[in-house]
Amino acid sequence: MIFDPLYLLLALPAMLLGLYAQAKVKSNFNKYSQVRTARSQTGAEVARALLNSRGLYEVQVEESQGFLSDHYDPRSRTLRLSPGVYRSPSVAAAGIAAHEMGHALQHANGYVPLQIRSALVPAVQFGSSLAPWIIIIGFVIQFYSLAWLGVILFSGAVLFSLVTLPVEFDASRRAKQLLVSEGLLSVHETEGVNKVLDAAALTYVAAAIAAIGQLLYWVLRLSGVARRD
Repeated sequence: MIFDPLYLLLALPAMLLGLYAQAKVKSNFNKYSQVRTARSQTGAEVARALLNSRGLYEVQVEESQGFLSDHYDPRSRTLRLSPGVYRSPSVAAAGIAAHEMGHALQHANGYVPLQIRSALVPAVQFGSSLAPWIIIIGFVIQFYSLAWLGVILFSGAVLFSLVTLPVEFDASRRAKQLLVSEGLLSVHETEGVNKVLDAAALTYVAAAIAAIGQLLYWVLRLSGVARRD
């Protein structure tokens, strides 16, 4: 598949964008991790302050392991921050902590795209891992109905990646607004937050383009087989 010119045409742009986005995330995070906020509050303290400001006292803030492993778990209502965010009083840490708090706020407010994404998780976990194998097996044994089933399963992963975009963009928008409105950062300090969060958002855009490209590839290949038959 990787030697198929059509696959390269559809996959290469997303691959290059993904590499660029990851490089921007690392460079901006490393840069603004060295910039201390005026209030010198750690990411954990920023997250707790923002949660309390919106009455989300029941949401816990915990330290997780790994580099930029930050996430909000809606099942346990827990905001987990990586060590570089949880313990750091930097602009980058404040931005990431506020972003994850934005997801908690979405959950509390019943934000519809987040609800859709959460509902898709079980299907995506099943479909995204099995779908490529089902498609390939369908091609190998020339059982193209099976391959189309794999395409349908994989389309769930594509939908998930598309729904993720408004979820992530909205969380960043909320983060930027709340950091200033709650007096945790000055307008000047949000320049670094913007660069960190915008670079992170670009990774989700790249993932969505990659998923669409892969789905389009399989659809075109299967449609070509159907025309030949």
